[in-house]
Amino acid sequence: MIFPEDFVWGAATASYQIEGAVKEDGRGQSIWDTFSHTPGNVANDDTGDMACDHYHRFREDVGLMRELRLAAYRFSVAWPRVQPDGAGPINPRGLAFYDRLVDELLAADISPYITLYHWDLPQALEDRGGWTDRDTAHRFADYAQAVYDRLGDRVEHWATLNEPWVAAFLGYGNGVHAPGRRDPASALRSAHHLLLGHGLAARRLRTSGARSIMLVVNSSPVLTPAQVNDPWAVPGDADAAVVERVHALLTRQFLDPALYGTYPEEVLEAAARNGGTGHVQDGDLALINAPIDLVGVNYYNPCVVEAGPGLPADAAWPGSEGVRFAQADAPTTAMGWPIVPDGLSRLLVRLSRDYPQVGLMVTENGAAFDDVVSDGRVHDAERVAYLDGHLREVHRAIEAGADLRGYLVWSLLDNFEWAEGYRRRFGIVHVDYATQTRTPKDSALWYRDVITGNGF
Repeated sequence: MIFPEDFVWGAATASYQIEGAVKEDGRGQSIWDTFSHTPGNVANDDTGDMACDHYHRFREDVGLMRELRLAAYRFSVAWPRVQPDGAGPINPRGLAFYDRLVDELLAADISPYITLYHWDLPQALEDRGGWTDRDTAHRFADYAQAVYDRLGDRVEHWATLNEPWVAAFLGYGNGVHAPGRRDPASALRSAHHLLLGHGLAARRLRTSGARSIMLVVNSSPVLTPAQVNDPWAVPGDADAAVVERVHALLTRQFLDPALYGTYPEEVLEAAARNGGTGHVQDGDLALINAPIDLVGVNYYNPCVVEAGPGLPADAAWPGSEGVRFAQADAPTTAMGWPIVPDGLSRLLVRLSRDYPQVGLMVTENGAAFDDVVSDGRVHDAERVAYLDGHLREVHRAIEAGADLRGYLVWSLLDNFEWAEGYRRRFGIVHVDYATQTRTPKDSALWYRDVITGNGF
C-alpha cells in the first residue's frame, strides 16, 4: 500500500495551543486569552498562557520533526503577536519569531505550511464587533499582507482560515468557543465575514506572488445511523433530505462560495430566518470566489443525523430545524467522538467529485486517548490503530480518484485543546506540562516508519 511519490507527509499545530509566551515581545491579547481566563469556560480553568512553551522551545520541536522525518509542518501565525490591536502598526518582534521558525524548518528540510487564522482574533477587534463586523475582513487582509511581505520569500504554502464553521458557529452561535457569544444571526454574519476575509486575503496573497493558497475546513460525511456501518444503506426520503441539508450547512456553506461564488439555498433560508441576508453585499460572492489551489480537510468523525420532525434548530446549527443529531454505533476516542475510518474516504471522494477544480490535503486527522508515560515510553496502541485505519482509507480514496496531495497528522504535540484544556491529548509526542519534557509516543515512531516507506 504505497502512496504517490510526491505525497506530502507532515504534522500540524496551532499558535494558541502550543506557543505560550502570551505577554512576551509585544504580543497583544486574543479572544482566547479573554475566554480562557473567564472562569467556567475551559475545563479546569486551564489557559494557554504556557501551553507547550513552543515560543522558547521551537528549535527542540523542529528537531523532533526532523527525527520523525516530516516533510511538512503546518502551523498558525498568532495575529495578536504580529498586530497586537488587529490593525495599525506591525509588531516586528512578533514577526521575528516566525522568521526564526521558518528558517529553522527550512534548515531541517521541512516545508512550512502557514495558516493565517486559527481562531486567535485580537481582542481589540472583538471589542469592535469581531467577525460580526464587516471591517474585520478587511483588517484580516491587511494582516495577511504583512505576514506575506515578511515570510513570502521562503514560504510557498498559505492557508487563509482554519475551520471557519467552528470559528463562527461555536464562537458566535452556541458560545462554547471564544468569544463565547450565543446568537444564530451573529454566527451567520460571522461566517460570511470570515469568507469575505478569506477572499480578500487570497487575492492579496496571489497578487503578491503566493504559489499555493488553501482554505481549510472541518468537513465530515453526513450520514444516517444506518449508513455509519453500511455505506450501501439507502435512507428514506425524510432522512435523505436532512442529510443533504446538514451537508450544506457544514461544508457547502464555505466551499460553494469559495469555489463557485454561490451560497446553497439551505444557507440563505437559514439566514432569512435569523436576521436576514443584509450582511451579504453586492459583489461579496465574487470577492470570496478567489482562485485557490487546495482545500484542506480536517476530519475526525462523521456527522450523524436523522429526521426529527418538530425539533428546533440546534444552537450551533442555524437552519437545522427538524434534524436530530444522533450517535454513531462505533468505538469512541477520549473526546467521545466515534471512530469511523471509512468516513474519511467517503468524504474525500465526494469532495473531489463536487469540487474537481482544486486539490485536497488532509490537514488534520488524529485522536485523543488517555496516554500514560511508563518507563520513558508511551504505548498508545489505540492511536496507532486509529491512524493506521485512517491512512488506509486515505489510500483507498486516492485509488478511487480523489486528488489528494498529502496528510498532516493532528497533532505533533499534546497541547491546549480549547474548551477541553489540557485533559485531552491528541499529540504523537507526549508533553509533560510541568517540566515541558517531550516524549515521542509509539504512534510517532510508527508514523516515522510509514513516512520512511511512503506507505505500509
